[in-house]
Amino acid sequence: MLGPSAHSILIFLLYQLAGPAASGALKELVGALGGSVTFPLKLSANQIDSIVWIFNTTTLVTIQPKMPDKEDIIIITQNHNKKRVEFHRDYSLKLKTLKKSDTGPYRVEIYSSSQGPFSQEYRLQVYEHVSKPQVTMGLQNNENGTCVTNLTCFMEQAGEDVTYSWKSLGQESNESYDGSTLPISWKLGKRDMTFICTARNPISSNYSNPVSVWKLCEGPAGVPNVMVWSLLGVFFLLGALVLLPAILIMRRGKRKGSIEEKRMGTQQEIPNYWPPSREISEYYTISHANKAIPEENPANTLYSTVQIPKKVEKPHCLP
Repeated sequence: MLGPSAHSILIFLLYQLAGPAASGALKELVGALGGSVTFPLKLSANQIDSIVWIFNTTTLVTIQPKMPDKEDIIIITQNHNKKRVEFHRDYSLKLKTLKKSDTGPYRVEIYSSSQGPFSQEYRLQVYEHVSKPQVTMGLQNNENGTCVTNLTCFMEQAGEDVTYSWKSLGQESNESYDGSTLPISWKLGKRDMTFICTARNPISSNYSNPVSVWKLCEGPAGVPNVMVWSLLGVFFLLGALVLLPAILIMRRGKRKGSIEEKRMGTQQEIPNYWPPSREISEYYTISHANKAIPEENPANTLYSTVQIPKKVEKPHCLP
């Protein structure tokens, strides 16, 4: 007796031999990287024998809808997709944690003994979220009091199907312009205008920092900013050529002076820890000479008497 999986595969093979299934119109789907997408499915047959979801030429899932006394039988052919696949009540497929490699064609084939096989095709495109766009300014020219330049909007990693547009915020009615490059012409002294670039793809959008025309075009009227910067560069170069020799001379003078100061400082720093012996003898001489010797007062002087014994003669011995 055939198992559920073998029975589903046998039904799929039999319908394949019977001929191609009728198909509906291609459905375009988009998804965000790391997000999820649902492949909608509308069943018209009353009795469904099996449903097969296919990516490119690889079978993802085979489903046998539940019978009155049985549950649905779902067979996922690839283990790494088990946590990424879910189904709704109408057997629509939900694919989670999308990757860039999920982009491509999908197809569902429905087999019914009452109406014959039917298929629906899809096309999925997985996009990354749009990053913040940057704005650069082209060559600027101020002629006859009018500032003329180009603004270009771009992203370092643009991705696929990214479009750009501009919006002007400095006018009575906000105007929009399509395209990554915006030519502007602004007369000095008129009201300032602010532009914002918007980058979009099918799943997201992001905006640049506001760009003020007045800040871009500030400078002497009638003189191109390129010429102004060139003149400033020449002035800086001349100043450096004039000041550099003077700086070198001053540094040499300071270096020479510091060397002489170090020499003199070395001679003065030799300590004299012990004074000559002559100074020591004079110090002690002066100390003793200045010491006062008290006068003798007979009334306050005590005298002691010392008795000296008489000389004892040695006795003579008798013969």
